Amino acid sequence: MSEINLQTKYSSALQQSSGGVHERWRLIKDRLARYGVVVGGLSVIVAVVLIFFYLLYVVFPLFLSATAEPVSQYDVPEPAMGKTVLLAVEEQNEVAARFTDTGQVVFFQAATGKIISTQAVKIPEGAHITSFAQGSPNNEGAVIYGLSDGKAVIAQHQYKVTYPNNVRLITPSLDYPMGEAPLAMDESGAALEKIAVKIGDDASTVIAKAAGKIRLSHFEKEKSLFADEATVTRTDSVLDYAAADVTDMLIDKDARNLYLISSTGRLGLFDISDKSAPLLTQEQHVIEAGQKITSVAFLNGDLSLMIGDSSGLVSQWSKVRDKLNHFAMQKIRAFKVSGKAVVSINTEQRRKGFMTVDADGTMGIYHSTSEREMIRKPVADSQPEAAAISPRADALLMQSGDGKIHFWKVDNEHPEVSLSSLWREVWYESYPKPDYIWQSSSANSDFEPKYSLTPLVFGTMKAAFYAMLVAMPLALMGAIYTAYFMSSTMRQYVKPSIELMGALPTVILGFLAGLWLAPFIEEHLAGLFALLMIIPLGVMLFAYAWQYLPKTLQQKIPEGWEAAFLIPVILFSGWFAFTVSVPLETLLFHGTLRDWFKNELGIGYDQRNALVVGIAMGFAVIPTIFSIAEDAIFSVPKHLTVGSLALGATPWQTMTKVVLLTASPGIFSAVMIGLGRAVGETMIVLMATGNTPVMDLSIFQGLRTLAANIAVEMPESEVDSTHYRVLFLAALVLFMFTFVFNTLAEIIRQRLREKYSSL
Repeated sequence: MSEINLQTKYSSALQQSSGGVHERWRLIKDRLARYGVVVGGLSVIVAVVLIFFYLLYVVFPLFLSATAEPVSQYDVPEPAMGKTVLLAVEEQNEVAARFTDTGQVVFFQAATGKIISTQAVKIPEGAHITSFAQGSPNNEGAVIYGLSDGKAVIAQHQYKVTYPNNVRLITPSLDYPMGEAPLAMDESGAALEKIAVKIGDDASTVIAKAAGKIRLSHFEKEKSLFADEATVTRTDSVLDYAAADVTDMLIDKDARNLYLISSTGRLGLFDISDKSAPLLTQEQHVIEAGQKITSVAFLNGDLSLMIGDSSGLVSQWSKVRDKLNHFAMQKIRAFKVSGKAVVSINTEQRRKGFMTVDADGTMGIYHSTSEREMIRKPVADSQPEAAAISPRADALLMQSGDGKIHFWKVDNEHPEVSLSSLWREVWYESYPKPDYIWQSSSANSDFEPKYSLTPLVFGTMKAAFYAMLVAMPLALMGAIYTAYFMSSTMRQYVKPSIELMGALPTVILGFLAGLWLAPFIEEHLAGLFALLMIIPLGVMLFAYAWQYLPKTLQQKIPEGWEAAFLIPVILFSGWFAFTVSVPLETLLFHGTLRDWFKNELGIGYDQRNALVVGIAMGFAVIPTIFSIAEDAIFSVPKHLTVGSLALGATPWQTMTKVVLLTASPGIFSAVMIGLGRAVGETMIVLMATGNTPVMDLSIFQGLRTLAANIAVEMPESEVDSTHYRVLFLAALVLFMFTFVFNTLAEIIRQRLREKYSSL
């Protein structure tokens, strides 16, 4: 007995020892699991916060103001050579040029004023300079001198870059694109009071005002196939225009339009496409009465005129189509520079920005599209005589009345973006009215970037709306029937099959939607609308016929399997709808339904449109909504449903009054998660729409979403460029939209749970 007791005690001790070890090990695992969950949750939060701040870090420079800092100040180089009529600086901001009214050109170092060389323009003996004008800054620095004998000399300042001993060396020089011989502009030999020039590769145009007349001379090079040298054909004409008070003459880059401007504000627009017969197309006043025009310049691209007046206002005028489809000059916007007269307007060569200088020596830098004032700073204490902005718009030169030249560095990386240009209507050049436009690039170097995010947000909401319009009824009704009315055996097949749909790659769905579904719907558009009527009618007819089936046959069908018999009915109804669609629309609409929409209702039709996106993306969203909603409904405690039925409620009443209310937090979560999936979807939208960023509510028009836009344009954007940062801004908007929407959804879900938790 003693041995048995000892064995019993020993085994009991072993059990207690093993039980203690097992208990300690379980506590360790519980603790590790708890810490793992906490670390994992915090890691997710940290990751989301880091993503947000990284997006913010990339986007933040877009809204920083520009800066300008003085680099140096020095005396005007070679002041004895004459008064400055033009300042210019080359692309590297190392060499500057000063053109004088005596025909001398002084090249000097922009930062120090050290003279590099001086050259004289070849002016004929016995003639002196009476007028001067600069060609387009983009035309390799062309300038023209009008002479007292009715002739003109065209010159170009050029800068050759070499690298001796791996050190950059910039050598300035003068060239004569039309030859060194002066061009005769006035037959009588009268002095050229005003002059303008436009130099092209194969053609050049010169406008001159002399003896009260404005003359046009066009020079066109024609090179024969067998000749070594080109021959020049000249066309002359005289404009029928009162030239007495004309103070500015400008020719656009294509030499198709000529602008004649008087100091009193009269603007005359000539169509000079036919150089032998210029035609006055418009004449109007462009400033308020009592003011005078003090400065005029073309904005980059030569589509808009920037006109500064004596009140300190700079207005932008551009050709706009009127209601009769005719072009007319119209003021797009205006900038209040200061209360003093605008002395100089210098436009940027690569962007739609410009620099102004007023009579007090205050410099301002603006951007026309974004309507932003980037900088306003006093540069000189006296009235400036000349100013220039570098080709890259990162430096400026100004000569003040006290004989000093001021050299400043400018940091102005992203002037194209402002809150108004991102979210409000903007009046772009050549557009008839303000509009929301996204167009980030073009083959033309004079392109005006259009960074409106409004059509992208609109497209995102439109795509999500139509996707949810398709997905919500099907997914929620299917979840209700599967979880509450369907037999458990049939549910075992249906639920996994629908959830398996969620595993389909969206790129495959987008591929099928773009290459098969879109052409199919275009051909059977009437069948799609007929489908919405024929399928319900077929189901109702089947239900009506069901009650007349023999009771013995009805009883042989297991409870909950009745819906299986609707599958062939729905398939047959769909086949019938699409089969009769083509002859039906021919009979009813005397053609296609698409043509009827366009001719009768003015609704256009794009093959890849919101309807295609709604069906394809709805198909992708259905499994998500169905699975979560079905689980929520199926998880409603059985005692609630059994108690409701025991109290005399019908199954339908139990479902609507008890089950849906109890499961409402889960159903709401399913809808919100599905909406988030639709908002962030990329591949389906990318392949099933035309990616056209238009704001049209029509279901037959295309769209572009934020996610698709990022996917399309990010590979082509230059790192740290404005385009690059705006795409990150689009990602930030998408992130914030998802975050705010999900936060509100969670708040609503929690309130629903609290409200119906007592059931």
